[in-house]
Amino acid sequence: MNKKITVFEDSIQMRRSKGYSKISMSVCYMALLFIAFLAGCKKDDFEGEVVGVCPVVTTDPMDKAVDVVLGKTITATFNTSMNASTLNNSTFTLKQGTTLISGKVGPATNGAVFTFDPDVDLLPFTTYTGTITTGAKDTLRTSMVADYVWTFTTIPVLRVSADPIAGGTVTGAGAFAQGSVVTVNAIPASGYVFLNWTESDNGPAVSSSASYQFPMAGNRTLIANFEPIPIGQFAVVLSANPAAGGTTIGAGSFDAGSSVTVSARTNAGYTFVDWTENGVRVSTSSNIQFTLNANRTFVANFRAIPASQFAVVLSSSPAAGGTTDGEGAYASGTSVTVTSAPNTGYTFTNWTDQVSGSILSTSPAYTFALSANRSLIANFAINTYTLTVNAVNGTVAKVADQPRYNHGSTVVLTATPAAGYVFSSWSGDATSTANPLTVSMTSNKVITANFTAIPVDAFILTVNAVNGSVTKTPNQATYTNGSTVVLTATAAAGYTFSSWSGDATGSVSPLTVTMNSNKNITANFTPLVAVGPAAVNLGTAGDFAILTKSGISTTGVTSITGDIGVSPAAATALTGFGLIMDTNGQSSHTPIVTGKAFASDYAAPTPAKMTKAVADMETAFTTANGLTTPAPIVGLYAGDISGRILPPGLYKWATGVLVTSAGVTLTGGPNDTWVFQIAQNLTINNNAKITLLGGAQAKNIFWVVSGQATIGSNANVSGIILSKTLVSMNTGSRITGKLLAQTAVTLNASTVINP
Repeated sequence: MNKKITVFEDSIQMRRSKGYSKISMSVCYMALLFIAFLAGCKKDDFEGEVVGVCPVVTTDPMDKAVDVVLGKTITATFNTSMNASTLNNSTFTLKQGTTLISGKVGPATNGAVFTFDPDVDLLPFTTYTGTITTGAKDTLRTSMVADYVWTFTTIPVLRVSADPIAGGTVTGAGAFAQGSVVTVNAIPASGYVFLNWTESDNGPAVSSSASYQFPMAGNRTLIANFEPIPIGQFAVVLSANPAAGGTTIGAGSFDAGSSVTVSARTNAGYTFVDWTENGVRVSTSSNIQFTLNANRTFVANFRAIPASQFAVVLSSSPAAGGTTDGEGAYASGTSVTVTSAPNTGYTFTNWTDQVSGSILSTSPAYTFALSANRSLIANFAINTYTLTVNAVNGTVAKVADQPRYNHGSTVVLTATPAAGYVFSSWSGDATSTANPLTVSMTSNKVITANFTAIPVDAFILTVNAVNGSVTKTPNQATYTNGSTVVLTATAAAGYTFSSWSGDATGSVSPLTVTMNSNKNITANFTPLVAVGPAAVNLGTAGDFAILTKSGISTTGVTSITGDIGVSPAAATALTGFGLIMDTNGQSSHTPIVTGKAFASDYAAPTPAKMTKAVADMETAFTTANGLTTPAPIVGLYAGDISGRILPPGLYKWATGVLVTSAGVTLTGGPNDTWVFQIAQNLTINNNAKITLLGGAQAKNIFWVVSGQATIGSNANVSGIILSKTLVSMNTGSRITGKLLAQTAVTLNASTVINP
């Protein structure tokens, strides 16, 4: 190209010497400039042309890059040295959508490499757009031909947490490449069992296995839910080793004596080895069944399949049907024998191929040559039985009434005597005097209901009981004239025996009854008296989920179930709701409130309604703060009740009260109450949860706060907050209760549910 320019210049000189016109010479010079432009982008300030190339940039991350780390420093590498003063926050920018990302631009190792270092880490699984404009120039002040614009996407992040915090520990959080296989693991603490994994608090379950494996598909937030082991039950705790090896099914808490089945399922690339408990092998079957009489902790052990071997994976259908053996990894061509054994109440039917569904063998032991990975199912059928019931001088009703019954199912038999007869006993495959009788179907059964003629001088005693039971001593079908029977009443949980009625009176138990006629006696039970202080009367303030004097504001996606109101402030103090006035002018509505909004400047009778509600709120606060009975528990745990279990009662602090992410548990009955008198602030930290056990209800919990109440992000709270000042709910927080504040309430993507 340089040669062409030189030749062209010689041509111009020749034309000048031959006397060509000025116009013709101008045309020649224009052509020369055009050729010079084509020859390169660079030109210096000295006489003569300097030929070169325009600046070109490459970036790290490159255009359309994915899984970029969150702490990434953006690098721009040019093909030539650049003027550092032209690489700045105006010419080298990064945006997320329309939002400009703040950061520092500067030279790196040499004049051709520059970096953009964001002030904060990038957001996970987010697309960013970088731009380097033509304002960036090289050392000869030459620009790029056009702005360079590129995009990249950051790596997704998995977040995990435990609910409640004290329930257990979780592992597996981090940043993972899109599409990669990730495993999370939940380990229950002592006194708790793992329940399931959910995407959000109270959301649908995504797995019931403590070890949960899945492909990464964007950001995920998983919650491992744990629950306390109820009294009278035992825990089954399951885990996988390694966690990526497979999943387990069947963990939880169960009644003592329950028949429990647990199963192990392998993940791709692994085979099941065995179940162990405290390091001792329990079974080599992926399904095991046992009777639960103590807490049990099992580990499902897996191993990776060697590259030179094939896997045999076994399962049972149904899982409770039986056990299998022979699962593992074997060399190609190995003769493999798999075996199955039915559990009690089941019969083996066949082996089928999990992929094709074809029947492979009807023998419990199946042998085959292994030439590829195989997944086999041992199929079992539940045994069914007949129940024949005989009755003379009476009838028997069966519930359920079926021609055949599955193994382990129950049938309730109720005997009704004919006139002049009384039921006396069951015989055959049942020996009992109970009526009704519950029969467990574990075989074919023939049962006879026996009835006895009522003697002339004999009488029948019928006893009724609801919310409790009554025992008769002696327990007979009939009683001779003048004989005595002792009745003992036993109340059900949450009730107490109160009196006898019908053919007996009084409140003494045991009760001696003299049989001188047929008698029908009822034992009466009443609910236990509620524990704790008297419930606080909210008056008409109780009609609102949120009630304040100076305002309610919201940002983000908030959801409120129940009415909201403000007074004496006007409707303008309800901000962020997008209120739509109702046609009567007495209230308004909004999509984020399932209920109505009320304000002091709405049409009558709303102003009077609001004045009354606020007055009732203030009275409720004064009354609750002044309670003295029962005797208050003063200064408990110096105000830090985190991780504690609190029974019903009246609690009083001269300081503030703190609930950290460890949460707090309130345990009591459905009629019990809690009143917390707090002289300063109530602070509920991020991710804290107030757990209610034993039937405790949010409507019976009162947080009486003389300072302000702050509910942290993603906290889950229960109860009615009566605050002298502000109530603030941070991002993602949730309350089942009411917010009754004598100043304001602020919400940020919060949920309020009126109990």
